[in-house]
Amino acid sequence: MGSRPAAGGGRWVEVDPDRMPRWLSGFAQRHGDWTVVGAQGVLDLRAEDGASAECHASPGAPAFTGVDGFLAAVRVAGPLGLLLARRGAVAVGVAEGDELAVSKVDSRYVQGRTAAGGWSQQRFARRRENQARAAAGDASDLVARLLLPRAGELVAVVTGGDRRAVDAVLADPRLGPVAALRAERFLDVPEPKLAVLEAAVRQARAVRIRLVDP
Repeated sequence: MGSRPAAGGGRWVEVDPDRMPRWLSGFAQRHGDWTVVGAQGVLDLRAEDGASAECHASPGAPAFTGVDGFLAAVRVAGPLGLLLARRGAVAVGVAEGDELAVSKVDSRYVQGRTAAGGWSQQRFARRRENQARAAAGDASDLVARLLLPRAGELVAVVTGGDRRAVDAVLADPRLGPVAALRAERFLDVPEPKLAVLEAAVRQARAVRIRLVDP
């Protein structure tokens, strides 16, 4: 599904849960037989040639033991909440399996930064802050309407976009039950739109693997 450099060495790859058996077979073909050296929340593999693969389960996956348990856990696709936010734009949805069961995308104008100086710059900054606050309030209302009623059944809430924007939305006291479900995984996505939200479902469900070659 994708690949990018990992801090500290190696690279991150994303694999669809249903393709994990094939990926493990390919890992063995490329690097030789592998053994499990750890399985406490992360399936940690070491191959004959020294390559390693740290396989991180999908958000909300149940606890597992061993390879078979990991493969079964990542295929469990309980209801997943999604919240993507950037300046003035928000997308919220509930995914059941690989499909969005409910979704809503909204946007509100938030002024960009200005190069003006003095009192003018301060005035624009106050206006921008007020617009951003109003946008976050609208987004919080949307999360309260779509995710809050289902907080008891969601296995996790995956967020993405801009961290400050997401934090501002979830700072609403009403959203405590939703914020408590927030997964560590954070998606790097462009301005939230319906197509971006739909693609984010697969990103959120993917198994993330830190692959280090020998």
